[in-house]
Amino acid sequence: METIQFKVEGMSCQGCVKGVTAALSAIDGVAEVKVELEAAQATVQYDPATASVAQLHQAVEEAGFDVA
Repeated sequence: METIQFKVEGMSCQGCVKGVTAALSAIDGVAEVKVELEAAQATVQYDPATASVAQLHQAVEEAGFDVA
């Protein structure tokens, strides 16, 4: 397992946090997701053999937010 942190821009409420969390959690290989509204940050624990950083970023962007 590896852990990555990245900025998520465009979140303004807890609904946004839930949307990002759900999008990331739906990816195969993702074990744990923590999204913080005030820090505008996502921390994801994932299996790099199953999921890639590109997939994580794409999921956030498809949910309507930007990865910084």
